[in-house]
Amino acid sequence: MSDEALKTTPLAAAHVAAGARMVPFAGYSMPVQYRDGVLKEHLWTREHAGLFDVSHMGQARLRGVSPLSAFEEITPGDFIGLKPGKQRYSVLLNKTGGVIDDLMAARPDDDGLFVVVNGACKDNDFKVIDNELAGQVTIERLEDRALLAIQGPEAAAVVGRHLPAALRMVFMDSRAMPGFGTNILISRSGYTGEDGYEISVPAHLAETIWNLLLEDERVRPIGLGARDSLRLEAGLPLYGHDVDETVSPIEADLAFAVSVKRREARDFPGAARIAKELTQGPSRKRVGLRVLEGAPAREGAEIADESGAVVGIVTSGGFSPSLGYPIAMGFVPPALSAPGTSLKVIVRGKPQAAQVVAMPFVPNRYVRKV
Repeated sequence: MSDEALKTTPLAAAHVAAGARMVPFAGYSMPVQYRDGVLKEHLWTREHAGLFDVSHMGQARLRGVSPLSAFEEITPGDFIGLKPGKQRYSVLLNKTGGVIDDLMAARPDDDGLFVVVNGACKDNDFKVIDNELAGQVTIERLEDRALLAIQGPEAAAVVGRHLPAALRMVFMDSRAMPGFGTNILISRSGYTGEDGYEISVPAHLAETIWNLLLEDERVRPIGLGARDSLRLEAGLPLYGHDVDETVSPIEADLAFAVSVKRREARDFPGAARIAKELTQGPSRKRVGLRVLEGAPAREGAEIADESGAVVGIVTSGGFSPSLGYPIAMGFVPPALSAPGTSLKVIVRGKPQAAQVVAMPFVPNRYVRKV
């Protein structure tokens, strides 16, 4: 895609002013890093508070007579039981149980369901929802809103200065509230494994709020490069890399997204496949790998067993700034998925020792009670 065709978020000028290197991502011009570089940005987020522009993601309201029950027709989560003020991670499924996209769906207020989907998938996602739930829900795409994420151990203290009520929220809470001189939607969640918040704000106020948060010395802007290494350390899958329409939530190690009630009802797309994988096991499983020697194993690298036979493929990989060694995620047969299993990764034609390890690679620090 040419630069001329790229979309921009409401914070594009602020990124350039801060010295960001802009790159194409999900059809947008986005900051991959700022002046400090990826390594320092990553470690700053782990130690203090990092501020991310995620306005390329798709935000929408689903409204109707019963949008919560309608949403269950295309996802395997318990949305009828989703309480006001709560948010749930889920997956949009195709007819064969493959993942069209992963998403967050919340009830910050009584105005239907608030959903956030991945930027590269949003047009297709909303088309699927519209097609499958036609006549049951209407979709209002919130194109006039930006989305900011603030992550790290000092994020709550920073946000609490402006929004004391946010300090009373716990992980996966979602609220509509006044804040920053406007009306915001805020959840205590994120994509780094750290405590933090995602804040939906009117687009025309995004730069003002961004700059206000950056006035705090504990906060620095963080680009896509560190966002990727942070989510990898957290063991979080990236759609289009670790998950796609051929992968089921069970294969992707996302079985928690299939609620117990829905497993019994088997009333979602691809239920037969998913039920079989839950009882008999999948043919492949997403695992974490520690690369014990050599260069990092990147996406597309083959995974081999100790005899040298290729058994899988790396879907995400890189150097872990927090741990100081290379890590990766990929798919292997279930028999080779137990932590401690010795494997090899093929990097530039050379086998390198690797070992299956439990995920997350770096312990998460979600706040579950206050």
